[in-house]
Amino acid sequence: MKQFSLSVLLLLLFTVIGYSQNAALGTWKTIDDATGDAKSHVEIYEQNGKVYGKIVKLLKSEPGVVCDECKGKKKGKPVLGMVIIEDLQKGGDVLEKGTILDPENGKEYKCKIWFEEGKTDELKLRGYHWTGLYRTQTWYRVK
Repeated sequence: MKQFSLSVLLLLLFTVIGYSQNAALGTWKTIDDATGDAKSHVEIYEQNGKVYGKIVKLLKSEPGVVCDECKGKKKGKPVLGMVIIEDLQKGGDVLEKGTILDPENGKEYKCKIWFEEGKTDELKLRGYHWTGLYRTQTWYRVK
């Protein structure tokens, strides 16, 4: 009986941990820090064991806007469809060790995302600058 109880407890624990990490998958509404207006929809998805996010809808910009400030392969590419979150890895209750790109200024930051307890419709996302400064945003699930 003790083995059965322990097995059930472990199964529940792994289910909760797996749910909290997979709960981030889906489409999220981003908010403009300056105006508080909805800015875009970002689809967060898993591929090859890592988590990514791409812009699937622009709410404030024209669909043909490009990332003039981006560097490398993303320079001059359309923002719509652009992957802006890359290589997040599962780490406990957070997804971390990835990067996020701000297509408005072309800068890339270290990134992690998580949920506040009991709020699976509000995603917390933090971008870290190399100086140690960071900015945290709340994104809202698109239903």
